[in-house]
Amino acid sequence: MTADLGTVLGKAVTILRAFRPDDRVVSLAELVRRTGLHKATVHRLCGELVTHRLLDRAGGGYRLSGGLFELGMLASLERSLLEVAMPFLQDLYERTHETVHLGVRDGHDVVYIAKIGGHRQARVPSRTGGRMPLHCTAIGKALLAHADPALRREVLTGPLERRTPHTVVAPGILRGQLLRVAETGVAFETEESAAGLLCVAAPVLGRGDEPVAAISVAGPIGRFRPEGHVVAVRAAAAALGSTLSRRDLLR
Repeated sequence: MTADLGTVLGKAVTILRAFRPDDRVVSLAELVRRTGLHKATVHRLCGELVTHRLLDRAGGGYRLSGGLFELGMLASLERSLLEVAMPFLQDLYERTHETVHLGVRDGHDVVYIAKIGGHRQARVPSRTGGRMPLHCTAIGKALLAHADPALRREVLTGPLERRTPHTVVAPGILRGQLLRVAETGVAFETEESAAGLLCVAAPVLGRGDEPVAAISVAGPIGRFRPEGHVVAVRAAAAALGSTLSRRDLLR
């Protein structure tokens, strides 16, 4: 019985993960194609996901429901981190008026848990809740440079996806960049995750200098000068790290 339930759960998760950031409504036939599951199985599980408010029926297909958002906001680590970080992110945005990110590491990816941008924000591929490979983002490099050496070896010896012509895919070059990040406390991205995008980031270090998260400021090539925001980004990350460490000590 337990194995059956696990199989059903796995199939339901497969359906939910088949949705993409730019999807509005996805037809049953498209979900079948994306998941590789039997049509009857997808139809039955979608009905159950609708009942539990994880999917909505719309326009002859399905879309993700607000119930997923409610569950996501219960994620304790990300929620508590975001609550503490938001004033620092808002201050950084007021100083720079450029796109500000807060990201954490999940495996070999960055997961963005906050993004603040005004009317002139850069066209960036990031989105709240989205993910990007560590090696091609400033936040990812900031996290990777301060991560466990075993994780760095995994990333450097694994395949490095080329997202743009400027993505660093040579392990030796990336290793040198990470050493520089560890020395200076800031990481840079030059059109490595998206064409026309520049970025500077700093790690948020907790107790024992463990990388808890990273903060970045991004802007478009031609107008944005990442070097001019190093002090502000580094100060925001250090202040957030200090606040998180104090909270841990008071618990």
